[in-house]
Amino acid sequence: MLDLGSETLILTHDAMAEGVHFLGSQDQADVAWKLVATNLSDLAAKGAEPLGVLLGYRFGPDAARFLAGLTEVLEQYGVPLLGGDTIGGSGAQVLGLTALGRATHRPVPSRSGAQVNDGLWLTGPVGAAMLGFEALRDGTNADSTAYRRPLPLLAQGQALAPHVTAMMDLSDGLLLDASRMARASGVSFAIDSLAVPLAAPESRRADALRWGDDYQLLFTLPAAARPPVPAHRIGTALTQGISPILLDGTPLTETSGLGYEHR
Repeated sequence: MLDLGSETLILTHDAMAEGVHFLGSQDQADVAWKLVATNLSDLAAKGAEPLGVLLGYRFGPDAARFLAGLTEVLEQYGVPLLGGDTIGGSGAQVLGLTALGRATHRPVPSRSGAQVNDGLWLTGPVGAAMLGFEALRDGTNADSTAYRRPLPLLAQGQALAPHVTAMMDLSDGLLLDASRMARASGVSFAIDSLAVPLAAPESRRADALRWGDDYQLLFTLPAAARPPVPAHRIGTALTQGISPILLDGTPLTETSGLGYEHR
């Protein structure tokens, strides 16, 4: 964040690597979409209005398709390409994008503001990206859209910003990201696993709670407050204990395999 007079500028940068964030066989138009969407999701978590993006692109196997997808996603969200850089090279593709946004509310939401007795809320279901990845990987006819083309919740983030005590988007898994919010806020979260909405079969609930790429918004509100957008209350903030997460009463730590860890 960067304060400029009466405005606050939000800057975020995400990178994506072939074989980690997307499959080498994927349509490059989908890769471009996801690169932009994941950065816009970071802006959504700050309640920010996008102002533009800067692209770092290493020429890949189908630059024309990448450009088509880039054009599509930028037009979809009304975001200009402000500049960037292109390079050549070989090996697994690595891409980077910086997104700039304007805060629509101050103080800007962060992951560190949750208070004891706050409710923990989630905007929508988890598990859709997991199923989409498996469909894409296995070459089935199942829908893979959620993995290929996530949707940043910009309008929801802007609506929530004046009300939340903490907020972040889900990229590395609900349990892992919730543990990060809990530690940043100095609380523990008691989560009711059955209260978490699923886009996957009930038999995959444990997997869906740990799989990333869903890009829902996770946020806290004062105990009696209700969100201005559709959302599901999935837990409560407690006095900080030995573990950041209590899942159905069982303490969990980051060593419990809570989600995707970047190493």
